[in-house]
Amino acid sequence: MAIVEHKDLEKGEVNGLEDLERPLIQGQKVASSGSDESVEDNGSLWMVLLSTFVAVCGSFEFGSCVGYSAPTESAIKKDLNLSTSQYSMFGSILTIGAMIGAVTSGRIADFLGRKGGMRMSAGFCIIGWITVFCARGAVSLDMGRLFTGYGIGVFSYVVPIYIAEIAPKNLRGGLTTLNQLMIVTGSSVAFVIGTVIPWRDLALTGLVPCVFLLVGLCFVPESPRWLAKVGRQKEFRVALQKLRGEDADVTREAAEIQITLEVLQSLPKAKFLDLFQRRYIRVLIIGVAVMVFQQFGGINGIGFYVSETFESAGLSSGKLGTIAYACIQVPITLVGAILMDKSGRRPLIMLSALGTFLGCFLAGTSFLLKAHGLLLGWVPMVAVAGVLIYISAFSIGMGAVPWVIMSEIFPINIKGVAGSLVVLVNWLGAWAVSFTYNFLMDWSPSGTYYLYSGFSLATILFVAKFVPETKGKTLEEIQDCINS
Repeated sequence: MAIVEHKDLEKGEVNGLEDLERPLIQGQKVASSGSDESVEDNGSLWMVLLSTFVAVCGSFEFGSCVGYSAPTESAIKKDLNLSTSQYSMFGSILTIGAMIGAVTSGRIADFLGRKGGMRMSAGFCIIGWITVFCARGAVSLDMGRLFTGYGIGVFSYVVPIYIAEIAPKNLRGGLTTLNQLMIVTGSSVAFVIGTVIPWRDLALTGLVPCVFLLVGLCFVPESPRWLAKVGRQKEFRVALQKLRGEDADVTREAAEIQITLEVLQSLPKAKFLDLFQRRYIRVLIIGVAVMVFQQFGGINGIGFYVSETFESAGLSSGKLGTIAYACIQVPITLVGAILMDKSGRRPLIMLSALGTFLGCFLAGTSFLLKAHGLLLGWVPMVAVAGVLIYISAFSIGMGAVPWVIMSEIFPINIKGVAGSLVVLVNWLGAWAVSFTYNFLMDWSPSGTYYLYSGFSLATILFVAKFVPETKGKTLEEIQDCINS
């Protein structure tokens, strides 16, 4: 009963504040040609684009860390005399560091700000890469990997949140999708460069995006919503004006942000158990579920061991297939970024999940044919086609849309703790899938891919039933839609 009364009070406060603000807002709409979007169109976007470019340097760093272990395995094992199990620890410890980073990411972003969180993440990644470069044994190698994992765990939350909070609503989906685009770009670049340069030099290339990020953060504003949340009102208006352009009228947007924050900040400070209150349970289920479906569709198992998968399917060399896998991600993810604000989140993720289902089904069928000695000449071709269809479909939607949804659906008063939980779930899923992939393949290669295809089908059903469309809505309007 107390929860219902508090929710009713919250709605009353929102409605009352909106009634007080309505004459002012309506007057501003007339003065600005009657459209929120017209203000955005007339304003300068160059600062939003610059800020986004700087932030996604962290995403590129994320991809560099993820892609580092695949092309360096044989060289590192040979130079440092590592066993397969020791190298497996080196590869998987990244996700352990990322889980720790995920747990702390929300609090860090709330305490230090979005820019402060990115600076700290870059610092951890720099320390990690230098440690890997100087490594002379398994312990130092693992420590460096753990540091970079922690850094990207924080990046995985802070970057999409920052972009979502600075972007105009009509561009927010596409700009947030650049996070995933730069992750796959960083991973693909590491894949390709790692085939031609030594592993220690490849570690040094991981410093480059960190340097660009740290320098770029000196020239871009902090998130206006975070500044308003912590009470830095003057800086809030300056940052918002800087993002929208000197001649843009930001009064209406500033008023909407302030109204929402006044209501949200009147609520008690969010703790972990607060996430399970009735008014938050729907957004929590949506945020957690889309991350579970993203990971348990098999992306990290398929991606980490793609070369071995192609060879086990009968391809003479997995290198060509691996290069195709790496290169196809970037243009397809770019297409997804373009479609994000045209098609909407729901249609894009459902279409993507349908494609991952088809890809896994084809790959599973190829292994089934091989197991029964049928159409053996077609098996490698079907396996490669299935995996490439899978990564294409994943890159166009399943890779990016869950992060966009996560950055949009949580109220700002629980965004820190909820974001930490969701990112932790994502990394737990990444670890579980990458750890179990080889065991599942030993059990049944076809069964493994059919299992992943089942998760893809479940994604379509869940999104169709429970996930709201957020395209074209402000973060405040999204909350009204979810809670209505």
